[in-house]
Amino acid sequence: MTYAQRADQFRALHRTGAPLLLPNAWDHASAAALAHGGFPAIGTTSLGVAAAAGKADAMGGTREETLHLARGLARLPALITVDIEGGFGERPQEVAALAAELVGAGVVGVNIEDGRPDGTLADTASQCELIRAVKETAPDLFVNARTDTYWLHAGGQGETERRADAYRQAGADGLFVPGLQDEKVIAGLVAGMAGPPLNILFASGALTYRRLAELGVRRVSSGSLLFRAALHGAVEAARSIAEGLAVPDGMPSYADAQALSAAYGKGD
Repeated sequence: MTYAQRADQFRALHRTGAPLLLPNAWDHASAAALAHGGFPAIGTTSLGVAAAAGKADAMGGTREETLHLARGLARLPALITVDIEGGFGERPQEVAALAAELVGAGVVGVNIEDGRPDGTLADTASQCELIRAVKETAPDLFVNARTDTYWLHAGGQGETERRADAYRQAGADGLFVPGLQDEKVIAGLVAGMAGPPLNILFASGALTYRRLAELGVRRVSSGSLLFRAALHGAVEAARSIAEGLAVPDGMPSYADAQALSAAYGKGD
């Protein structure tokens, strides 16, 4: 299958059938397990990638780790989209160059956010320049434009709608609004976006996948949830050993993990 065909396949997952449930991996093993689990598309979590490298998330310091991971994940039997934080560069040409490298590796999508390390939002015009640069360099790459208006409590519905329209006009293929759980706002964004699918971050105890689907959301991401669940599971398993309790059932065996590496290994 050619890159263009895989990119079209990824785009179609946002348009037809049930909303795309996108699990987010943080290393090759977690992504391989998700691919083996039958998920047709897998994203990366910037928190998981950064934490695995001993670095802080959203500070722009994991470009090389992200690119290295992407090169391996793109060989899996799944469509891969990568979280590139704010683009790992301030100049449009730097972000476009990264996009070209990702396309060369076989990655079909990216997440690019407008939240900045100091807790502010990027200037809308500047963010649009980044989006345009990426699309001009990699027209088949699915650009999921993330706005942190709700994540950072900066502007609410009005600012979200304004940025959604600007990013759409700049060429974004989708809009991601993490932190948004208001049903009326979600329904309004779906009705007013006129094309690009809406992506919402799943939040435990909040709107369910089924309810988000009913509201018209076309992509539901797990974000850092799976990574955090893995950390919790590891600590709880260690405590179970120390306290003489039964270790939870259902975990992959040593042989299962070895089989994943054999079937989905990077080959280098």
